[in-house]
Amino acid sequence: MSPARLRRTKTAVRAYGITGWSRAFVGVVEAGADHRRITGARRYFRDRHVDGLQIAHGFVTASVRGSQLDPFEVRLEMRTVDPATVIDLLRRTGDADTLLELARGEQPPALGNLIAPTEPADVVSDCTCPDDAPRCTHVLATAFEVAAEIDRRPATLLTVMGTDLPELLAVAQDDEPGPTAVESDPLTVDDPFGDHLLPPPTPSFPVVDALTELDPAVLRQALRATGIPTTEIAEAFDDLATFYDILMRRR
Repeated sequence: MSPARLRRTKTAVRAYGITGWSRAFVGVVEAGADHRRITGARRYFRDRHVDGLQIAHGFVTASVRGSQLDPFEVRLEMRTVDPATVIDLLRRTGDADTLLELARGEQPPALGNLIAPTEPADVVSDCTCPDDAPRCTHVLATAFEVAAEIDRRPATLLTVMGTDLPELLAVAQDDEPGPTAVESDPLTVDDPFGDHLLPPPTPSFPVVDALTELDPAVLRQALRATGIPTTEIAEAFDDLATFYDILMRRR
């Protein structure tokens, strides 16, 4: 086999829509698009014609090299979700723990059903190309790039739809029901011996930063055991630090 053919054989084929969340996003954007434009967009995706992809809260922008000299500018704008509503619905269905699954890099269906767009109107697209189709080739290629990012990092879907995991965790923490107040005589409450003496104050404990106390090598091994790729361990460390900071501030 010639060296050139060997290099072509080893070239990895780009893919998107591998995971459930990614397919849900692509399915909504592709709805109504014709086969010719979808095929062309797949070629653009495969050949990396999408440059400068920016994924922000509720919108996506990119430049796509097409048939003309200058690239076309694409913008996708989403109908964003309401974090409080998402948390409320998760609690009603008993799926509040799915936030922890997402923190482990999983894609819990219960959360995806509330976050992902469900109809074409949820994603408004715009492109500077002359094609007046609702979803031109450049818009579709950009959507495929976003889908690939969701495959790689599931929390991307939250960003696309206008929220993120720290925000959902903060809302969930704020909405936790507090203890029920009981009005009674403070001298007779919890007084089994009848001496009417108040208990001593609760001792204070030193604040410990769990992340700095953990052995980094052991933590990396634990993260790898959850299925997180080696190249994303650093990002996982950052996510853990964010979640831990939220929990410590809301004790």
